[in-house]
Amino acid sequence: MSLIVMKFGGSSVGTPERMQRVASRILERQQEGNRIVVVVSAMGDTTDDLIDQSKLLNPNPPAREMDMLLTTGEQISIALLSMTIHALGGKAVSYTGWQAGIVTEPVHGKAKIADIQPDRIFGALDEGNVVIVAGFQGMTEAGDITTLGRGGSDTTAVALAAAVKADLCEIYTDVDGVYSTDPRVVKNARKLDEISYDEMLELAHLGAAVLHPRAVEYAKLYDVRLVVRSSFTKNEGTTVKEEAVMEQGIAVRGIAFDKNVARISILGVEDVPGVLARVFGALAKQGIDVDIIVQSGTQGGKADFSFTVSGDDAHSALRVIEGVRSELPYRETTSETGLVKVSIVGAGMVSNPGVAATMFEAISSLGVSIKMVSTSEIKCSCVIAAEPLSDVVRSLHTAFGLDTADQAFVGGPQERR
Repeated sequence: MSLIVMKFGGSSVGTPERMQRVASRILERQQEGNRIVVVVSAMGDTTDDLIDQSKLLNPNPPAREMDMLLTTGEQISIALLSMTIHALGGKAVSYTGWQAGIVTEPVHGKAKIADIQPDRIFGALDEGNVVIVAGFQGMTEAGDITTLGRGGSDTTAVALAAAVKADLCEIYTDVDGVYSTDPRVVKNARKLDEISYDEMLELAHLGAAVLHPRAVEYAKLYDVRLVVRSSFTKNEGTTVKEEAVMEQGIAVRGIAFDKNVARISILGVEDVPGVLARVFGALAKQGIDVDIIVQSGTQGGKADFSFTVSGDDAHSALRVIEGVRSELPYRETTSETGLVKVSIVGAGMVSNPGVAATMFEAISSLGVSIKMVSTSEIKCSCVIAAEPLSDVVRSLHTAFGLDTADQAFVGGPQERR
């Protein structure tokens, strides 16, 4: 008898018909002789609707009260799914995150899981129940309800799988696996049978939305066997594991992109030790994530450097930089928004010289200028203008031999949490 964690996102349970289909699928897995723990997101647009309602009453609501509000969406889902399973002749019990023993750090809106105490889950499983847990939420040791932020239900599922020592964690989403790139951009993108934790983590960080980076980090840390598969078909999914089989001649496994990038440059800074530490320390204190950093050569004791942030953080970043000008004089700052970052990822890149050159050639052949570059052993990222993104992705997909005609995109609406 295997213990399986199954996670279903918002679109998977967005209508009564889909809820019934999910319930039937869960019971099928249980009837195969498995013990089942299910993690569910809020139905459809529930979370967005709750946020909109809150803004009508308070444009800047307290973070604690937003967590109290938003966690109700998942509670609706788990109760309805449990009722549906009972209606189909099964036995189920639903738990909120805190009832399931999920303890988080005392942060609202994007808390991290500190501990999971799964005794209640094991007790319910021993009684023959399907255990249904609300994703995206937990409780602090002081008793405050918290949410886990973007991708929180994926993270809940993988963390629970680690805590209960599950044999398998299945993430059901609106695509039938991990693809070489977004099939909405490249129609002949191909589904990968398997991918390594490191490759998936890079793709997730670089913009691939099929799994959240924190969920992949948990899976890698605790060696959770992870499968991404479709809620809408019975097709085999993609297995995410420590070592993935390398395809002959394929150095690049996937192409990801981020459509919301801004570049900020600080010009004429004193070229002395500690400059970068002071600038990026100030940005970090304001919760602004910095991605690519490039420092150019010095002239006359002055240096220029540029970095990228999310387009949403551009104005905040400029304010932070202006705030340190008195202690860190510079000549001027410039910024450019509306940029994108396109990245290639593959564990085989480290042993295949010329991968970066092939990427640069594929981009330049379209007459596109590369504004910034960042590399590691298994990825290479380029910041470019937004307009040619689709053409660039298609060109890279072909250049690295990822095209295939026998894979089709299968799915429903974009998954939520």
